[in-house]
This record gives sequence, structure tokens and C-alpha cells, in this order.
Amino acid sequence: MVKPFSLQWKIEQKDHGKLIKQFLHEQEISKRALTDIKLHGGDILINGKHVTVRHQLSCGEKLTVVFPLEKKSESLKAEKIALDIVYEDDYVLVLNKPPFMNTIPSREHPEGSLANALMGYYEKLGLAAAPHIVTRLDRNTSGLVLVAKHRHIHYLFSKAQQQGSVTRIYEAFVEGRLKDTSGVIEAPIARKSDSIIEREVNETGQYARTRYKLIEQFDKFAHVELLLDTGRTHQIRVHMSYIGHPLVGDDLYGGSTDLLSRQALHCRTISFIHPMLKEKLTFTNRLPEDMDGIINDIK
Repeated sequence: MVKPFSLQWKIEQKDHGKLIKQFLHEQEISKRALTDIKLHGGDILINGKHVTVRHQLSCGEKLTVVFPLEKKSESLKAEKIALDIVYEDDYVLVLNKPPFMNTIPSREHPEGSLANALMGYYEKLGLAAAPHIVTRLDRNTSGLVLVAKHRHIHYLFSKAQQQGSVTRIYEAFVEGRLKDTSGVIEAPIARKSDSIIEREVNETGQYARTRYKLIEQFDKFAHVELLLDTGRTHQIRVHMSYIGHPLVGDDLYGGSTDLLSRQALHCRTISFIHPMLKEKLTFTNRLPEDMDGIINDIK
């Protein structure tokens, strides 16, 4: 039997006398989640007995919130695909995504995505949840991806992202020789009018800010570290092309594929405040084989 996701609290003196509704608001459980609990099979319990959000809390009581079972998407097929799991607990997954793998299915690649793999993994665990992918990567970008195991955890991460407390650091190879060893690119990004995929710097677009720092300069390309202050689609690719240094292998934005057949972009580090543990967690991985191999061949 599939066990629904639930959260528990032992009520402390500071919360004595509060209504459950107020307490749950302070725990960042949304009004939408409470409505979902009320209408779709969830429950609110005090010491194992059903109560409403109008119940007044007493010190020492045990409050349990049971969330409704999540409905699986009928269009998303579960597949047995091995996952490179960097970290896992009851609430969060951090995965290392290889290049040439979609984060979610697309018309061109309806199968074999990270979401398909997660569905297969969740079936194995007996976890009733949809794949809540917090930080997505382009198909040809490799590296760390943050996944929430439940809708409520995804909601908490979405709030954290708006506050800038989910950080990703990338490494990339960019063409040419960098004039400056570090810099900041501030340029708005919009979808190109004649493309559903390609983006461009355009004054009508959304504000975007990218910081870069040189790791090592080679004859034909520079190895750089990048930090996103905003999270626009294709942001790194567009910004580096905009300043005249497209990513190696990124033929969509002017890069050459002589050294690599994909954009040389890797999410190396991800850092976040765990929504339940309230601790800062940081995970780092090394460059993938194709990018690492280029450096090793040169050296």
C-alpha cells in the first residue's frame, strides 16, 4: 500500500493557544494545499484524531498533516533508467544528469528523460508522487539537478528560488581569449520572434544577470566559472554569445563543434537551504568525461 506524504510537529509552549490554521501558515503550508487536503483525501490530526484548522493547539500535542496522494500523469511513462544519485532523503533528491538527456519529455524526445527515469524510480520505492524537478538543465547540458519528492517541498523550493537561496555554479568552455578575467553581464533576454527555441538579448526581454570568472585560458578557448543571479532560459549560452564568446559546441548560438558536439556547459555545484532540515547543503561534482578529456588532451 502506498503511504501518503505527511508532516508532524510536537507543539511547543510558544505555539500554545494558536489555531491550527495560523500555525500551518507559519509553517509555509499554502491555502491551496489546505484546500487540497480538505477536498481530496488528506487529513489533519491531533494525537491521531481528526480535527479542523479551527482547533486550538495545546502544548505537548502531536499535530500531523496528511497530504492527498498525488495523481500520476497518464502521459508520463515510467522507465527503468539508472539514476546517478548524489544525495537523497525523504524530501529531496540531487542527481547528476548526463549530457544528451532531456530533463522532461519533448516532442522530439518523448522517452528517455530524467522525468521518465524518476517515475520508474518512484514506482520502485512505492512513492506516490509526480517528478517535481526544481532546477532544470537543457538536454545537452550536464550536471547537478535538484528534485523535490513531493508537491509541498517543490512549493517551498519555488519560494526559496524567488528569494535567491538556491544557488548553482556552472563551468563552461567559451571560444576565444577573454579580455577580462572576471565580469558581470547584465542584458535582458527574450525569445526570438522567429523561433520557439532560440533566445536573444533584447530590450523587451526579462532582466538577466550572469557573473563569470576565468579558471584557465587555453589557445582556442577559455575555461570559465559562471554564477547565475537570474534563471532565464539559455541564459549562459545567450550571454556569453552576446559578449563574443559563445560556448564551445553550441552551434545554436555561434559556437564551433570542432572540439565537442554539444555545448560545453556543466552544472558543477548546487547549494540550498533544506526546506525541512533548515540546514545549508552544498553538492559539487567534477567535469564530465567529454569536457575533462579535452583538457587532459591539451595538457
